[in-house]
Amino acid sequence: MHNFRQLNIWKDARAIVKDVYLLTSKFPVDERFGLISQINRCAISVPSNIAEGSARGTNKDFAHFLKMSLGSLYELETQLFLAADLNMISESDEIFERIIILQKMVVNFIKTLKEQSTMNKEQ
Repeated sequence: MHNFRQLNIWKDARAIVKDVYLLTSKFPVDERFGLISQINRCAISVPSNIAEGSARGTNKDFAHFLKMSLGSLYELETQLFLAADLNMISESDEIFERIIILQKMVVNFIKTLKEQSTMNKEQ
């Protein structure tokens, strides 16, 4: 079992949630139940799935939840691109780069978990 509080991917995901909330607070009010809600819920699911997965008993189970977090990151990126298409934010906003960096970190952590599982089976 992993302590999610010590994982950089969880810490970075939390920081992204905060920044996403600050970003969406500037969106038009009429998007409150549309894009704002969708983006915020998506952002929240990233650290939530990391935390939930860390409590699972096996690396395979944890990797499954990390894949869900990764999916949410891609969904979040897409929704922010849509917000850029609607001129609510700029595609040059730093949040895009931070999301891509976190996507890579999550992918690498999944690979590490799989390698650990393989090594444990060989022993």
